Formats: sequence, structure tokens, C-alpha cells
Amino acid sequence: MNFIEKLAKASRKNRSLLCVGLDTDPALLLAEMGIFEFNKAIIDATADLVCAYKPNIAFYEAQGNAGLDALKRTRDYIGGDIPVIIDAKRGDIGNTAGAYARSLFEYYDFDATTASPYLGYDSLKPFIDYKDRGVIILCRTSNPGAVDFQSLSCEVEGGHKMLFEIVAEKVNSWNKHGNLGLVVGATYPEELKLMRQRYPDMLLLIPGVGTQGGELSLVVKYGADAGRQRTIINSSRQILYASKGKDFAAAARKVARELRDRINSYLADSAS
Repeated sequence: MNFIEKLAKASRKNRSLLCVGLDTDPALLLAEMGIFEFNKAIIDATADLVCAYKPNIAFYEAQGNAGLDALKRTRDYIGGDIPVIIDAKRGDIGNTAGAYARSLFEYYDFDATTASPYLGYDSLKPFIDYKDRGVIILCRTSNPGAVDFQSLSCEVEGGHKMLFEIVAEKVNSWNKHGNLGLVVGATYPEELKLMRQRYPDMLLLIPGVGTQGGELSLVVKYGADAGRQRTIINSSRQILYASKGKDFAAAARKVARELRDRINSYLADSAS
């Protein structure tokens, strides 16, 4: 089963477009609690509410070998039913990209990764060639500094387009195996609307809901695909750190369930 199929299956089973971002910061955990133990508790509390998990590799790399071991244990613990997207944002020349792809897809066995398009097609091809894995490419990211480059007006045949529009066009043209997607932030709803209108069947990973201020109702209205199987709405800190006490897992479940149910309510409203 490839990444897209696994995502669709998990979405249907759990009636969910919600992804929990496992951006686990040891400084925010209970005293003497390890990264894996925290992740395990979050996974146990939310596995029936999500369509995917998305650890950000930076939080694990920052802890050295112990962090990377926790990342591998976390991926193995989630198992094969729920897809795991590693938020690594890789982007480098071809032979280096090949090494990154082998690490993420073969050693860690992640179902998908985020990647940067800045170096062009040859930097992404090693990832794309893993036909059963997803490659979700940065397009219109949720951070304020995204405008520095992504909104630049570029001259093209027949006029001008913003850089993020050109990225989306390229990714769409490269999507021969059907395993590519776009990162489009919740904090830019009009751009999200534009991307979904132009690419109705493209997988969209939508970060920025919650702590970053993205409006969930607009995300669902503008970002959800018709089949409800190629949309991933990510929330990280809002869920992980819903409580700083011993009830953190129960609190995380409560917030995740509320988000999942709100998404489904907005989906029902848009369908009526």
C-alpha cells in the first residue's frame, strides 16, 4: 500500500483529516520523561482520531543520538496503519538528496517527507523515484517570512505569477507517480483557496492551525478536497502541550477530538 492509499484508508477509518505534529521538545515535558515515552502516550491517546502523524526531525536531531533513537522508536511504534510524515524539508544536489531519501525512506521507513524545491527537479528526483512514498513540497508556507520569496512576482510567458504559483505548477507537472503534494499554510487562506481550485486532486499538507493563528473554518472551506482523502490539517503544540501536568495525554486527546470533530462539522456544512 502506497502513501496516498494509506492516508485515504486512515482518513476513512478515523473520519479524520487531522494530523498530529510530534514536535516534541524535552524542555516542555514532565521531569524525567523521555521523548519516546511522551510520544507513545500521545499516540496511544490519539491514534483513533488522526489521519497521520508528523514528527519534525529538528527536535530529535537537536538531542543527538538519543533523540534520533527516540525518533526511530516512535516511527516503529506507530506501525503501518497510520502514515508517518517526517517534516525534514530536505533539498540538496542529486547525490546528497539520494542519501537523504535512503535515510528517511529506507532506514527510518517514513511514509512521506517534506522537501524544498529551491534547487529544482534534480534535487527532488531521488525522493520522487520512491513511488510508494509521498513527497510534500514547500509551496506557500505558514510563517510570516514566507512573503520574502514565495510572493515575489516572476515574469512568465503571458504575464507575471508569484513564485509559489510557479512552484505549484512545476510540482503538478512532476507528479507522474501521483505521490507528490504541496505544503500550503493555514495562515494564507486566499492562497490556499487558489491552490485547491487549480489542483483539486493534489495532496495538500496544511500547517499553521492553532498556535500560528490559522482559521480552521477557512482551512476546511478552502483546502479540503472533494474526496476528503488528500487533505492533511496539521496541529502540533496546541495538542501536545494542552496540559503541562500528568494529564497531558488525556488533555491532548480532548483537544485532538475537538479539532477532528470541528473539521468534520465544517465539512458537513460545506457539503450542505
